[in-house]
Order: sequence, then structure tokens, then C-alpha cells
Amino acid sequence: MSGSAGAVKWRSIPEMALSAADRFGDAEAVVDGELRLTFRELAERIRIAAGAYASELGIRKGDRVALWAPNSAAWIVAAFGLTAAGGVLVPVNTRFKDAEAHDIVRRSGAKAVLVQNGFLDREFTGPEGVPAIDVTSGFLASGSPFDRQVDEDDLADIIFTSGTTGRPKGVMTTHGQTLRLYDEWCDLAGLGQGDRYLMVNPYFHIFGYKAGLVASFLRGATMLPVPVFDTDLVLDLVERERVTVLPGPPTLYHSLLEAPAGRDLSSLRVAVTGSADIPVELVRRVTTELPFRHLMTGYGLTEAGTVTASRPGDPYEAVAHTVGRPCEGFDVRIADDSEILVRGYAVMRGYLDDPAATAEAIDCDGWLHTGDLGELDEEGRLRIVGRKKDMFIVGGFNAYPAEIEGFLLEHPAVAQAAVIGVPDERLGQVGKAYVVTRDQLDADELIAWSRERMAGFKVPRHVEFRDALPLGATGKVLKDQLIHDEQEQQLP
Repeated sequence: MSGSAGAVKWRSIPEMALSAADRFGDAEAVVDGELRLTFRELAERIRIAAGAYASELGIRKGDRVALWAPNSAAWIVAAFGLTAAGGVLVPVNTRFKDAEAHDIVRRSGAKAVLVQNGFLDREFTGPEGVPAIDVTSGFLASGSPFDRQVDEDDLADIIFTSGTTGRPKGVMTTHGQTLRLYDEWCDLAGLGQGDRYLMVNPYFHIFGYKAGLVASFLRGATMLPVPVFDTDLVLDLVERERVTVLPGPPTLYHSLLEAPAGRDLSSLRVAVTGSADIPVELVRRVTTELPFRHLMTGYGLTEAGTVTASRPGDPYEAVAHTVGRPCEGFDVRIADDSEILVRGYAVMRGYLDDPAATAEAIDCDGWLHTGDLGELDEEGRLRIVGRKKDMFIVGGFNAYPAEIEGFLLEHPAVAQAAVIGVPDERLGQVGKAYVVTRDQLDADELIAWSRERMAGFKVPRHVEFRDALPLGATGKVLKDQLIHDEQEQQLP
């Protein structure tokens, strides 16, 4: 594997990505089904897509375009082609329903939204007045080769993340921030030229986009996009394509450990996880029963990227119980109330069009208040002891109770609602809703109604009806009481 490319500096993500044509030439860049592209061929497609954005859509430097599509070679061309045209990328979660996605597209000011119709048997449309273009329609191949100069301090992307208030906020990050941070990420993960990177993490998330695509362009790793996780497909690809790098949530590694005998997984070298707490036994099994020679865990958030990471040689207990030490250029400290505070070059430029929320998140000394609770051990490793307020994680996806409660309150029979995360054997956690009704309503009806209005991972799997919710002196629902009640119910 090649060494770090950190000594080479680029002004922007597209400049770096397009330079891969010279750096890696005819090495395989993307494998997507029958489609195989070299880095030279991929760079040419990106330049042509940039020309389509500029000529067909009139995209100028700083214009925004949303991308609401699954992992694919087309996603890669669409995203990097946009940045090569000087545009700002707005990725959208493919699990979102129309109302959720349209809200983000409108508030981002996107001039267009690129979609992939037919994915998950859905038709994706843009909000009124915003054209929707299918990435498979030929649009990306309709331009003449083009690229526009973009600088390190220019905005690269706006990635929306749900806050504890429940309304998604657009996190603004520059080209320079991303390039520096994920160059270091490559070193920590041990990603190098010739690696074959199977990508199950969605590209609309920074794990898939930045620790996936940007990292692969930096080091010359082959990108193998997977639109929907399927154990048999992943095993087939690992065998056939000799995959070496396979990041994902802990459930991915459980699936590998349960694979039938006879599967050839010998090519696997690097595992990366961090979306959920990991049992020590799982860390031991991944590194002793599977061929992985390196398992990296870390702590990150959209507002700052990857903040901490484990290091090669860390003991099982450290990898399982902590998320490693701070990355270069980051300071991490624990406030008096145990909140994790982060400061460094990669902290976001702010929330889009929301100076009040930005000021609340980043104090006058530059510390980002994460809302997560943690502690530092004697060796400077961070241990997470609580999630962002009431947030819980469903199969690797962050679910925010306030947002889910807002949807539930739209049901005409729901008077009050409170949501917490409860343990689930398959997904880690799922939502449970405590509901006070004003009219007759049963649990199955409410769950079915919810599935029509929100992404699947947000839908509560359990509903408990109550005459009243426990309230504090200020009228706030006492979630701790609900969690305690749930734990009492789980006792034998």
C-alpha cells in the first residue's frame, strides 16, 4: 500500500478528485455491477457532468444542488461533477419521505434535485418549482468537459442533520476542512492505493461520502458502492472483488460472523465502525475470527467530522469501551455537566441561515457543544456515556425523538406523545412512543400511519397508551421517568 499523500495540497475536493486521473491513471476506480471505470475514465465523466451542470442548469460558483439517490457510480459522478462546476452539494437521505426531503431542498435553496427513480420502488420528485433530474437519464453525460476553480475556504457541502429541536439544520463545511481531516482519516484507517473499499454506508452521510468517497480519491482505493445492505450480496462482493476495506455499523460484522462456512473472506484487512457501542466480545471476534488486521472505531458528528479515533495496537477493551483519542488539530474537553466539547479546524462554519442555532452550538471561545456526554481516561481516550439528549440509533441511523414526536402530533387522535429508544436485538435500538389520545386509536393503526409519513428507521416499533405523561415543574415531559419505567418492565 502506498504511503500518505498528505504532502500534496489541493485547493478543493474536485481538484483533488480530478488529479486522481494522473496519480492513479488506469487503476480501477469504481465497480458498480457491470460498470467498471478507471480513475482516468471517472475523472472524464466528472468533467463532462460539470459541463452539464454549467450549461444545462446554469450552475455557477456557490449554487446549490440536492442529491437524493442511493449509492452508485452515478452518485459519485453527480456529486463530484457538481463540485467541479463550483456548486455546493446538498445530500438527502434516501429513506426520507417526500415532505421531509422537500423541506431540506427548499431550505437549502437548491436550484435542482438529482434523483434515481425506481429505487426502493419509489418515484422521487422535487418540491414545486425545483426541477428533478434522474441520474440515469443521460443528463450527467450531456455536457462538454469543464471545471471551475474552487478554493479551500469555499463552501463544499451543506449536510442536514436533525437537532434536538427536531428540525433538521444545514451544516456548512468547506473544501479545505474536508481534505485535511479525511487525509488524516486515511492514515488512521490504513487506507492505501490498491485497497478495494466496499461501501455500505450511505453516501448521504459523512461516513459514506467523506470517509468513503473523498478518502478513496485521496488514496486511490477502488470504490464498490452498495445501494442497500444485503448480507448475501456483501459476501458475494467480498469474495469476487477481493474486498480489503469494509466499514459499517456493528450489525454488519455480526452478519459476517454468522456467514456460512466456506465463504472466502481472506482478503478483508480493515474494519471501521463507530455508529454504536460495541461489545468487547464483538471486537475480539472481529479481529480473531475474521481476517481483519485492523479495526478502527471513532467518534464523529456532522458538525465536525471525525473527532476521535482508535489507533492500531489499542487493546480490545479500549476499542470497545472508548472511541479513541482526538485527531490532529482537535481539542476535546469535558464540561462540568459531562458534555463533550470540541474545538478545532474542522468544526463547521455554522448552520445554514440559522445564526441563533449556530451561536447556541459554538460558544465565543470556539467550543462546539456536542450535546453528547462523555469522559476522558488517563490516556486521553474518550468514552461516550450518553447520546445527544434523547437521541437513539436504529441500525446505524440517528433517530431524534423530538422530530418523531412532531410527526405523531399531526395525527388527529394524538394529544401528547413522547418517544424514547428501547433495546432491540436486531437493530440495537428502536423507538417506543408513549401516547395520550383524544380519540380512539390502536397501536397498529398509529404505526401504519407513521410509516406513510416518515423514514422507516424513525417509525416507532412499540406504542404504549397512557392517560397522562409524567411532567416536571416546568411542564416538560420527564423522559428519565419513562426510561426508568421501561427498564422496570424489562426486569424478569
